[in-house]
Amino acid sequence: MLRVEQLSVHYGSFRALDDVSFDVSLTGGLHGVIGPNGAGKSTLMDALTGRRLPTRGRVYIDGTDVTRKSVQWRRRHGMSRSFQRTSIFPGHTVREQLSLAASRVFETNVDSIADVMGLRDVYDVCVDSIAYGYQRRVDIALALLGKPRLMLLDEPAAGLTGKETVALFEHLTDLVKERNLTAIVVEHDVDAVFRFCNSITALDLGRVLLTGAAHEVRRDQRVITAYLGSAA
Repeated sequence: MLRVEQLSVHYGSFRALDDVSFDVSLTGGLHGVIGPNGAGKSTLMDALTGRRLPTRGRVYIDGTDVTRKSVQWRRRHGMSRSFQRTSIFPGHTVREQLSLAASRVFETNVDSIADVMGLRDVYDVCVDSIAYGYQRRVDIALALLGKPRLMLLDEPAAGLTGKETVALFEHLTDLVKERNLTAIVVEHDVDAVFRFCNSITALDLGRVLLTGAAHEVRRDQRVITAYLGSAA
């Protein structure tokens, strides 16, 4: 589904990403991306989705080279993204925001997306008036519009309590299986990543430490040293 080959993003002498390579072949599952602050996670998301042109390297989606394709092209061809900060339009209801976004990606079944994300109770409430946990669900609902095959979620649990995070990841796990899509999840809550992600890429200082199954990454001494700490 996703292949990243020697992807690099340099700003002068600073290497935000340096020769990053990994594959994600699963469908119906979650692939986590972890790393300490400054590891390059957000830059990676920007480069994968076309918001940042890499210095070198390639990004392939389902075998197609999309490295220089626009954000809009990638969205129309099955790649979607949610952001760290909630993308809400103040003064619009949940229904209005989803409908507006749906018109841009030719989605005709907005009600089903609202149902899938458990938004019916707040469907006609202004987005800036609903609880933060619901706002995070709106973000993911926006990414689901247009029937994507690959969904990139940038810290979907940011600002949520531990209980809310578990509930969200349980929901995401069921969702990707039911829709047979792949989700790349950047997340600081490593407990949730190890519990719910099928595979994980660990970054540090712009480079890949390891890509593998959760138990492999958890036990790797390089990952422990760089990010998880001695108690991991």
